[in-house]
Amino acid sequence: MKGDCSNIYKIARKNAGLTQEEAAEMLYVSVRSLADYESGKTIPPDDVVERMIEIYDAKYLAYMHLKNSTKIGRRYLPDISLNDISRAVLKLQKELNDVEKINPEIIEIICDGEIDEDEKPRWQRITKEINEMAGAALTVVFSG
Repeated sequence: MKGDCSNIYKIARKNAGLTQEEAAEMLYVSVRSLADYESGKTIPPDDVVERMIEIYDAKYLAYMHLKNSTKIGRRYLPDISLNDISRAVLKLQKELNDVEKINPEIIEIICDGEIDEDEKPRWQRITKEINEMAGAALTVVFSG
């Protein structure tokens, strides 16, 4: 975990305009615990992260916490990067265009209801593109 999400909690707190002392009091944790969360030394429990999300008004923190602090999140959730909204929308448009280009291939592969052994490499490339599109869509949602 160390280094994976060492600053997502700190960034969210600072974006909310709170000091560690103010945030710790509102979160019902010690300043030391908050500092440990923000440095990546320890992972905050879900109930603390839920309070952070509400107090900091940072819905993206829920996604980033799950993505970075759980094995399942690291493995299955698409990467997102918090950009300004215009960059996020442009990236989404690019990814949508990429998926549109492979749409005929998607239909060709799935029209029989199964993915044959010889189709699997193509399908993996397709799902990679769809995953990138999903990440771009989530970036738009959380950048807005």
